[in-house]
Amino acid sequence: MQSESILKVENLNVAFDGNKILEDLSFEIKKGDITAVIGPNGAGKTVLFRALLGLVPYSGKFLWQKNIKVGYVPQRFIVERDLPLSVKEFLSYKGSRDKISEVLKWVGFQIKDEPPHSYMSGGGEHHLFRHLLNLPLGVLSGGELQKVLIAFALLGNPKVLLFDEPTTGVDIGGEETIYNLLKKLRDEHDLTVIFISHDIHVVYQYANNVLCLNKEKICFGPPHQALSSEELKKLYGTDIGVVEHSHVLK
Repeated sequence: MQSESILKVENLNVAFDGNKILEDLSFEIKKGDITAVIGPNGAGKTVLFRALLGLVPYSGKFLWQKNIKVGYVPQRFIVERDLPLSVKEFLSYKGSRDKISEVLKWVGFQIKDEPPHSYMSGGGEHHLFRHLLNLPLGVLSGGELQKVLIAFALLGNPKVLLFDEPTTGVDIGGEETIYNLLKKLRDEHDLTVIFISHDIHVVYQYANNVLCLNKEKICFGPPHQALSSEELKKLYGTDIGVVEHSHVLK
């Protein structure tokens, strides 16, 4: 049975001051897809997300599934360590106490009534006890902050999540955790995920579709079919070694 379409983009064009950023871009996202968007710096990847969110002027059209809600996690969210804004205050802008607890569990935090000294971080699963809701955002690790941002995006009950470089600011050990989380959210909460990445190996492992973008569409389809050496050379302008992966996302 063919999956239903959740987004159709047709002849999308974006230009700033006469400079073309996106040109005649067309593609389709199916419900339940995890789609990676790849391309060199300046290819228009973030501009594509901004257009899909209605934040920049464009021509052409895109058709979201009727009444669809979209959540967005930006590439960078700079937080000063002394910013007087707690995790609880930040999340409360968008959700109730019960919903906050729910989405924090979805992203891998466990809310427990434990004394402060019981908080543990480091290897393994992170635990966010209730006292941590009162911590400033600026003292969280990169991985913890990214999970909080994902939780913030989930508070609107979206069916589509847009992630601009999901592991920016996250240490190497935390990258796999974040990408596994994206797959878990897709599997357990009926979400469609679109993320921007520079890591071809991540695309092979976690995406079932890839959009190769350099102002225009260079390729689109399952990674093991779309990411040929020829297409990657066309995309990046140089030879890039391609390692075939036996893993195919179900």
